[in-house]
Amino acid sequence: MKLDICKSQVGTGLPSYSWDWLAESEENLSFPELQPSTWVKLSEVPSSFSFDEALLLCQCSPDSWLAWIPDYGEAVLHRSQFS
Repeated sequence: MKLDICKSQVGTGLPSYSWDWLAESEENLSFPELQPSTWVKLSEVPSSFSFDEALLLCQCSPDSWLAWIPDYGEAVLHRSQFS
């Protein structure tokens, strides 16, 4: 009895993947522009009695907004404080 042994093509190498899609997706990622009268979710509440959402009133700077928080009042929020 003779065995025919041939080298298998399985497992000879891993396919190479390009990770360029990651950089391209980050470049094309755009966040919606915030508008006044938009409700946002707060990452931290200013007091234990206040709501966890705020109503944006007007933009103070490129990174901060004047907002109204129910059961708290007005506050200037940085973009990192809400989503």
